[in-house]
Amino acid sequence: MFRYRAFISYSHSDEHWAKWLHRALETYRLPRHLVGRESTFGPVPERVAPVFRDREELATATNLGETLTCALAESAALIVICSPAAARSRWVNEEILTFKRLGRADRIVCLIVSGEPGSSAQADMTEEECFPNALIYKMGADGELIGERSEPIAADVRSGKDGRNDAKLKLIAGLVGVSLDELKQREAQRRHRRAMLLVAASLAGMAVASALATAAWLARNEAERQRVRAEAEEVRAEAEANTARQTTRFMVDLFKVSDPSEALGNTITAREILDKGAGRIETELTDQPAIQATLMDTMGTVYTSLGLYDPAARLLREAHEKRRGLLGDRHPEVASSLGHLGEVLMLKGEYAESEASLLSALEVQRTAQGERSPEVAQTLMLLADVLSRQGRYEDAEPAIREALTINRAAYGPKHPQVAASIEALGLSHYDRGQYEEAVPNLRLALVMRRDLHPGGHPLLAQAMGNLAWALMDQGQLEEAEQLHRESLAMKHRLYGAAHPEIATSLNNLAYTLERQGDEDGAGKAYLQALDMNRGLLGKDHPEVALILSNLAFVLYRQGKREAAMNMLRDALEMRRRTLGSDHPDVAATGTSLAYWLTDAGSYQEASELVDESLAIREKALGLEHPQFAGTLTVKANLMLATRRYDEARTLAAEARRILKLTLADDHWQVAAALNTEGAALAKLGAYADAEPLLVASLPGLKDSPIPGLPEVGRRRLRELYLAWDRPEEAARYR
Repeated sequence: MFRYRAFISYSHSDEHWAKWLHRALETYRLPRHLVGRESTFGPVPERVAPVFRDREELATATNLGETLTCALAESAALIVICSPAAARSRWVNEEILTFKRLGRADRIVCLIVSGEPGSSAQADMTEEECFPNALIYKMGADGELIGERSEPIAADVRSGKDGRNDAKLKLIAGLVGVSLDELKQREAQRRHRRAMLLVAASLAGMAVASALATAAWLARNEAERQRVRAEAEEVRAEAEANTARQTTRFMVDLFKVSDPSEALGNTITAREILDKGAGRIETELTDQPAIQATLMDTMGTVYTSLGLYDPAARLLREAHEKRRGLLGDRHPEVASSLGHLGEVLMLKGEYAESEASLLSALEVQRTAQGERSPEVAQTLMLLADVLSRQGRYEDAEPAIREALTINRAAYGPKHPQVAASIEALGLSHYDRGQYEEAVPNLRLALVMRRDLHPGGHPLLAQAMGNLAWALMDQGQLEEAEQLHRESLAMKHRLYGAAHPEIATSLNNLAYTLERQGDEDGAGKAYLQALDMNRGLLGKDHPEVALILSNLAFVLYRQGKREAAMNMLRDALEMRRRTLGSDHPDVAATGTSLAYWLTDAGSYQEASELVDESLAIREKALGLEHPQFAGTLTVKANLMLATRRYDEARTLAAEARRILKLTLADDHWQVAAALNTEGAALAKLGAYADAEPLLVASLPGLKDSPIPGLPEVGRRRLRELYLAWDRPEEAARYR
């Protein structure tokens, strides 16, 4: 006979789970009809108790000690509470080894509370492993672990898994040797009996209650109604005050450190505090779901602001579900949670689900808070952002303009929300190639941000970067670089060493440096941004694809053409997976790759890509967008390379016409179309018509970000003069 039914092994970090589990097991009574029945582990007991849980000796011990070793030997089973902290704990590992050496490896059950089982098999996810090594690997005859992996039996209380009650029942079923279904059936019967008792009690008192209720109703008067109303208001106010007190107390307690060993070093990081708080919210406030949901929503938005999108999404999903269960689908707080969830899903690149969440939030807010409420404006702005990220720029602009109208009416002419709407409008113009309208709006937003945030702010840094991009497309590279550097420095002060926003600024700066010919500086900045985003967002994300695409251009400039094309292919496939096959960014990558493939003589692959890109850009942007014209120019070059000169001339002329609607005559894209048109005329023998086009294109091509394009322009002019039998002029363009 064993002294204990089970021994609970856990890390200090998971003590709250150990306390909950210990109490849950020792207070549980097995169903009467199962008690005494023979199972694999002997007769089914009436109770699971006693269960051993002790950690006092381990603070200064150098080994498990006699007490714990004896307790393990006297325990029928071992329960391991599994988390990343447990996986790193020396003592949890030693307890598992000791128990296995007793010959009872088959009597180990697990409770997963955080982390990811099996992730240690992946090099980039080892920190998420929740199983200790002694649990992962089998033990050999010599009492030492061997390389063969085992399959631990586990219940799982993580979000979306078993839930507390089912996890508890799973563990009990494993400890006493009965089926989970038998225990769950007992739970259902017990709930049914409770309901029947309540019904019986209600029926028994119905007649008396009805008589009393009738008498009370007849005796009521207006004064009584006023008193009841006053009491109700007092109760509501007290409830709100209580919520505020408990929320404040929780947040204050969050910053108290009862055990210095919980801190990683001499200081406690914000991430440690957040993770500690998130764990406490889920375990300590189960009897106060309204406060629990509020804190989950708050912590979720804090995680979002720190760029920790996965834990943010998990908390915000839980907050939404709890609020919906408490308040129904049409409550403003439910809409607020949906809005926060939609935002983090957008940042994770999950655009379809993000859009659905925001549309649902918007519907509730318009009804509950009014068409012109600031909450509606805020959700409209998020919705416009999601639509823009999907390339749906025309759909996004009405949402931005409505938000701007609401914000001006609510806040006046100068306010952060007004600045945000003006900036979004400028970006909408930029995305559609309307640069003359984009830059004034973006400048106005930046001026307003500088006035509103003189000490620095993430939104001010973002406004700098947005204006810089528009300026780059107008050839104002020096001012653009200055703005990008100022933005990057500010983000480092605000966010620390690593954050998706810092990676964005590094990418922006790298592109500006590349445009100015600083390839080494650009390559280093791109690699920094790539490593940072892979670590923060994962290896398959739209932002990772963007940086891969940009880095490929640097490789191409450096003459590493095969490596560049392969990297661009990887970026293209990643964008198709993460954004969908109809996204404008897919067309952008496809167009660039088609241009390189044409130069390399891979005409079939280039043709397929350029036609796919034209179809995407026509659908998403329209026939007179500069990006559509850019792809037309690439197709014209393909026609030129495959000796279809008439088609090349027609396509290049149409591209030039479209580009001149929005770009200056000396813009590099206009020059590229002009040069291709001139080259086609030269191949057709129209030398006198071709010469002025080719000559006029050369100054604009010098500003091109496309590697080798200026040299292509000069070569085409040289070929013209040689074909025209004017060798002296040809020699000037060697």
